Amino acid sequence: MVKVIAFDVNETLLNLRALDTAFEDALGSAELRGQWFAQALQLSFVGGLTGEYVNFSAAQHAALSMLAEREDRDLASGDVSGIVNLMSSLPAHPEVAGALRRLRPTSLTVVALTNSPATVAEAQLVNSGIRDHFDGVVSADSVKRLKPAEEPYLAVAKTFDVDIAEVRLVAAHWWDIAGALAAGCKAAFVARPGMVLSPIGPRPDIVGADLDAVVDRITALDIA
Repeated sequence: MVKVIAFDVNETLLNLRALDTAFEDALGSAELRGQWFAQALQLSFVGGLTGEYVNFSAAQHAALSMLAEREDRDLASGDVSGIVNLMSSLPAHPEVAGALRRLRPTSLTVVALTNSPATVAEAQLVNSGIRDHFDGVVSADSVKRLKPAEEPYLAVAKTFDVDIAEVRLVAAHWWDIAGALAAGCKAAFVARPGMVLSPIGPRPDIVGADLDAVVDRITALDIA
């Protein structure tokens, strides 16, 4: 029986397309925003694999510097920080607030589980207007291991005193889904445009086109 629903934040709840203008102005192409986020994830994952922890904000700064060098663009450190700081003011996807609101009257504990440092995560949820829909925020930075390592998912179970099998992770990233399932969680995939599941390994029992569709399935499967 699921007791805790843990939501990934970036891209799952918040819309990174709001950064496109900044990437257009700084690097000449909004399309580079996706490459930047993927590079930041790669830096974080390599840090985890090599035993050199890199927090996600540091990875974002480094990834932007790498991207600017690759594109032969001169970005000062202040320009890099200015773009990364915009992560704290991303808007929620249009359906997110309403979907989260539907979970509040239920018996489920609703949590944000993010790779972002806690201060960034809190600012993101407050500034996007959705913080009140959560019972708590768990940052992977607190265990110095980023998702998809098992420690962040286990931290949710420990924080709310439930078994790991009683946690369901909701995310729009295949690697986050894979990590949650490997840790022993249940999972739900938000198939936002451009997001697909890996054909390798187990698949979640909930898949929906947006958060409304996913919450529909959660209320059908996870509420006693």
